[in-house]
Amino acid sequence: MPWWSWPLILLVFCFILGVVAVLAGVGGGVLFVPLVSGFFPFHIDFVRGAGLMVALAGALAAGPGLLKRNLASLRLALPVALITSSGAIVGAHLGLALPPHIIQLSLGITILGIAILLILAKNKEFPEVPKQDALSLALGINGSYYEPNTDTVHDWKTHKTVPGMLLFIVIGVMAGMFGLGAGWANVPVLNLLMGVPLKVAVGTSKFLLSITDTSAAWVYLNQGCVVPLIAIPSIVGLMGGSFVGVRLLAKAKPKFIRYMVIGVLLFAGVRSLMKGLGI
Repeated sequence: MPWWSWPLILLVFCFILGVVAVLAGVGGGVLFVPLVSGFFPFHIDFVRGAGLMVALAGALAAGPGLLKRNLASLRLALPVALITSSGAIVGAHLGLALPPHIIQLSLGITILGIAILLILAKNKEFPEVPKQDALSLALGINGSYYEPNTDTVHDWKTHKTVPGMLLFIVIGVMAGMFGLGAGWANVPVLNLLMGVPLKVAVGTSKFLLSITDTSAAWVYLNQGCVVPLIAIPSIVGLMGGSFVGVRLLAKAKPKFIRYMVIGVLLFAGVRSLMKGLGI
């Protein structure tokens, strides 16, 4: 095959991936890395570098609008971003130091874990927080947002901040190591553990990626692992697919798409395990 055929195939593939990611409510990065590393002839380091750029592009596009609508909280995002970014830098260095087959094995286990998390996690739209803890109170982590569907303003606060912050260290390391972004883990921790309303958790998670992924992406850029021939078709394809996905969202059946994505993740996780084992 000519050299230009793979970037062209990648562009089309990522366009489809972008449509599916929006319909399923997951970030494109979590699908991009396992599928591209499993089925394209690219080194895993280049795929992870491109995966971070893909997640970063989507987060930067969405961030300003989320902040403007109070769907992303700076008071919540900044302390979490400091912890997660530090973990992402450590994870990026660790990922580049480990042999590719170890990364493939670890990636396979992680992707299977994400699929199980998507099956089990039942996000709550308005979690109950009986009392704000001391750390959350000291950091001023609370706020309110307008819900147009019910024409009401919802006040919110958080609790269990310390265990939440500890989990974000692990999330940051995994995001940097695998180039997945971290929306798949941010939302459950913010929503189910810390008691952040679902819309604010999703918005803050998206804004967090613009900081966390930037930290890890610099490491991959410095090591020469962001290749334009892989990164550019991936970003253009996923962004284009996302626009189409948003238009199809009203007509699609999200439950079916969600289960389809879980099936794809299970398949991709097994594929990564097989590749890591040399099968």
